[in-house]
Amino acid sequence: MPETSTFATEAKWTGQRVVALGVGAIVLILGVAALFLFRTLPDANAFNARVEQLFVENDTLTGEAEIKLLEILAQSGTAFSDTLAGYRVVIFVLMVFATALLVAALVFLVVIVTQNRRMDEIARAGIRVNSLVIRRDERRVVLNDMEFNLTEAALETLSVLAEARMDEDVLTGAELEGVISGRSAADCDEAAGATRIKRLRDALGNQMMAELLVKTIARRGYMLSIDKNVIRME
Repeated sequence: MPETSTFATEAKWTGQRVVALGVGAIVLILGVAALFLFRTLPDANAFNARVEQLFVENDTLTGEAEIKLLEILAQSGTAFSDTLAGYRVVIFVLMVFATALLVAALVFLVVIVTQNRRMDEIARAGIRVNSLVIRRDERRVVLNDMEFNLTEAALETLSVLAEARMDEDVLTGAELEGVISGRSAADCDEAAGATRIKRLRDALGNQMMAELLVKTIARRGYMLSIDKNVIRME
């Protein structure tokens, strides 16, 4: 149990460090890019400044057509200034949106990696069962804090495996079928016991839990991969 707790703590802190560093790097990179982009954009009042300079340097332009041209230039400068300001807002929104997407992608990636590590650790250590209660009358099994309503056949299979586990025995498919049917193992088919195991796993529902709880030992048979002291028959 301490090894599992240490692993979970280390995985948690590692994931938090990766997320913090990744978020910081993303914000820094996009911040620098945004600063460079905004600094290279022309000044919104640059066009107006040039028009004003034309007015100052060409005070001899007093004709009606010339004044009209200068007014059009001034209006164009104002329109350019408004357009450029709008572009700045759009660029800022896009940069914020890109930052949010990259941060979310990083967080999801770290979560997936962390979950995969935990699943690998569970697969190596096996399922930890603190209590297995088999209630024959109710056709119910309580595994830790989870309850399962099983069929009569599935409950009988689990009961035989539990009794074998308490005796520290490993049952072949033929032996399992023989105990349930009351016949000699020599007269039973190995496939019949394997079918009962498959149906029990299907009845338990959770594929990973079922595979780890009902363990298959190559060339030997089947057994429950739990401590025999946690098993209770009612």
